[in-house]
Amino acid sequence: THIHVAVPDREAGVQVLNRIRPWLPTLTAMAANSPLWDGHDTGFASWRTVIFSRWPVSGMPPAFRDAADYDRRVERLAEAGLISDTGQLYWQARLSSRYPTVEVRCLDVQLRADEAVMLAAITRGLVETALAETAAGAPVPDCAPEMLQAAMWHAARHGLDDTLVDPGGTPHRAGDMLYEFLRHVAPALDASGDTRQVTSLIHRLLQDGTGADRQRAALTRGGLPAVTDLISARGTMP
Repeated sequence: THIHVAVPDREAGVQVLNRIRPWLPTLTAMAANSPLWDGHDTGFASWRTVIFSRWPVSGMPPAFRDAADYDRRVERLAEAGLISDTGQLYWQARLSSRYPTVEVRCLDVQLRADEAVMLAAITRGLVETALAETAAGAPVPDCAPEMLQAAMWHAARHGLDDTLVDPGGTPHRAGDMLYEFLRHVAPALDASGDTRQVTSLIHRLLQDGTGADRQRAALTRGGLPAVTDLISARGTMP
């Protein structure tokens, strides 16, 4: 699932990318819905995240000084023949080359439409929070790239069934981390009128589990036919 959120310009977009990076593992864990591959349980909540990491330019976006730095580094990748165009930038968040947006790309497709709406709303809130922080001159989080990459792997591996790592590098219970995420974006959610719906759906997510959890339950209950029924909404939701 790709979520585009409008930004005033490319400079603002780069600031957003730098500020949302620490929260991408939490979004990935919330959206985890790809535990199976070739009919078997991979052991990962988001196997799609692992598959996408095989591309030359993928994973966590690096930090950029400004839009010129972003463009220069992308151009060097193209000149080296490592990518043929910007569509091959498989970072989990990037500047869109087609629209005046930041494109967040770390999410699996969801089983339920309202879950996709919830993730879109909280992603919009995250971007708008980053824009507000930029306007206020708040410092950009100083996150070690190895910590971010490991936190993303951990989120893809466990979803919400284990700890999640906060922007400072401290592990927390998944439920506590989601509430901290809600607190972080609360003013933006309030401004857009999304607080009640997002909060309700996050409570349901913590109660019912991610799509990955539900797919695994269906697989245990009735094998691949039960998973197919779950995905196509013909069966009973667990």
